[in-house]
Amino acid sequence: MTAAASTTLPVGAVAPGFTLPSTAGTDVTLSEFRGRRHVLLAFFPLAFTSTCTAENCAFSEDYDAFERAGTIVLPISVDSVPTLKEYKAKHALRQDLLSDFKREVSRAYGVLLEDRFFSKRAYFLIDQQGILRWRHIEAELGVRRDDAELLRQIAAL
Repeated sequence: MTAAASTTLPVGAVAPGFTLPSTAGTDVTLSEFRGRRHVLLAFFPLAFTSTCTAENCAFSEDYDAFERAGTIVLPISVDSVPTLKEYKAKHALRQDLLSDFKREVSRAYGVLLEDRFFSKRAYFLIDQQGILRWRHIEAELGVRRDDAELLRQIAAL
């Protein structure tokens, strides 16, 4: 982690940096997208749950739309890499998933449910300069944003 934990990460702040293992078998570092792409961090509670599966399948279906918008979607959960690999394969997801198994990134972005050991469902849109431009944290775990709404937020950058 390159940033201290925060419960109120403000829009306009530099997004906390991180490196996490992915289902591609490589580590993904947030700063590698600077100057190249917008990043949508999509924290989800747990793999193999109904809302998380609907959300990740939608990201996969809309993969090309996010690409055309110059944005990479990085779904993040506290599940292990092997669990996420199985989940990705089962649902034929196009996007790689990131494992925050140590819960450091979820904590840094203020979305870790400390008493439950997983994250809230939350979205952080980071521009090509690494600045947080939009965020939304769901009040209920079973609710998710529609991809059309997320794409509108990206278009507004």
